[in-house]
Amino acid sequence: MTRLRASYLIETSMRPADAAAIMAGEQSTGTFVKLAAETDEFSRRYAASVDDVTSIQEIEGPSLPGAGVYPDANGKVTWRQAQIELSWPLDNLGLCLPTVLATVAGNLFELRPMSGLRLLDVCFPPEFLTRYRGPKFGIDGTRRLSGVHKRPMIGTIIKPSVGLSPQQTAEQVDQLCAGGIDFIKDDELQADGPHCPFEGRVRAVMPVIERHADRLGHKPMFAFNVTGDPELMRKRHDLALDLGATCIMVSLNSVGISGFLDIARHSQLPVHAHRNGWGYLSRHPMLGFSFIAWSRFWRLAGADHMHVNGLRNKFCEHDASVIASARSCLTPMFAPPHAPCTVMPVFSSGQTPEQAWDSFAAVESVDLIHAAGGGITAHPDGIGAGVRALRHAWDAAAQGVSKMQAASESLELRTALEFFER
Repeated sequence: MTRLRASYLIETSMRPADAAAIMAGEQSTGTFVKLAAETDEFSRRYAASVDDVTSIQEIEGPSLPGAGVYPDANGKVTWRQAQIELSWPLDNLGLCLPTVLATVAGNLFELRPMSGLRLLDVCFPPEFLTRYRGPKFGIDGTRRLSGVHKRPMIGTIIKPSVGLSPQQTAEQVDQLCAGGIDFIKDDELQADGPHCPFEGRVRAVMPVIERHADRLGHKPMFAFNVTGDPELMRKRHDLALDLGATCIMVSLNSVGISGFLDIARHSQLPVHAHRNGWGYLSRHPMLGFSFIAWSRFWRLAGADHMHVNGLRNKFCEHDASVIASARSCLTPMFAPPHAPCTVMPVFSSGQTPEQAWDSFAAVESVDLIHAAGGGITAHPDGIGAGVRALRHAWDAAAQGVSKMQAASESLELRTALEFFER
């Protein structure tokens, strides 16, 4: 029988195996009381199973409030952390991502026995590829549309995030394209506001991009933020496509899995998946999701690029987590001959040329977008110099040229390193 599998980090004062059994019952055939229908044969066919329980450590007290306290036979309370694996018969779920999400991450986080619970990974059986095809473009399609090959895509975000008019946005795009940018995106805060409406922005930006494309021989990619109601997202996509755009952007947590599936299926352009709001799903180490588990849903649903934060970022995520996220995007979800569902990781958040060397060394790949907003637009010698500095940094990193040597050979890079390292 084909099964869906998920692994978790749990924390409880109950025996971990007993807590895992409660989880399995809650998310399949069980409830708070034994039912007459729950025969052994019924449970064998439909119940979730606990496939593994591995103890990790004992801790001094609960990580999260509200958990039940379960003394042992001697009255002693011991808080434990463990890793567990559950699995479900695929027949319970059908090939439905929203139902999978409700199953592996539904009424679990608030279960009373748990003082901590984090979804670590989800293993989708390949049957899901009969309904969900994953990225339509992915890495290869993105490179084909942008004309950028065998190196990272140098990217940026329109800054300031909000406040610019369509024409001012187009003027910034003109400077970025003149400097050699590969990828530009709207900020997640900029979708269809009155001072910079979506249609006006696309109509102002695309002629600038087309003019530079004629000069360059390839078209810089702009990810227009279509986030909104499903019908509006489709209309915005269609307008962008008609005007020659080569990418759209969607805020995943804002539109939800069903909204994202709708626009991803409709889209004829790469979908740049933004994870804004990620912190409320992940910030506590004993609650929420790992990026690896969370991202699998969006990859299968059709994301082509996924944000992974960046090294030494302006947020609270540590570098090891960023690198694990980036590597997971480049690791196939399914073995051949099935579609791998690999996506292009996007490094962003407080990024400057300074992070290029460590990012390349950690990921060991150039199949990525390195997006620097202020790290480009704040360059003392202007936006074009900011673009070229980041490009020089990545060229040097990929070729094994040290930061010191690269800075000695490029005034724009040296200026950027001195400015941002202050």
